[in-house]
Amino acid sequence: MSSLIAYDVLSYLAAGMTPQDILHDFPYLTAEDIQACLSYAADRERHLLVAHA
Repeated sequence: MSSLIAYDVLSYLAAGMTPQDILHDFPYLTAEDIQACLSYAADRERHLLVAHA
């Protein structure tokens, strides 16, 4: 799954769509795809570095 699709799925979740809504609107996605998006976001957040001036 590309990071663009992951971004879209995460945006839909943040906007209030449920995983079931997403699966209904995008039948080519699976529940495992949505879980992978959440895992991707958690991993990116864990590796995010913040520089303080």
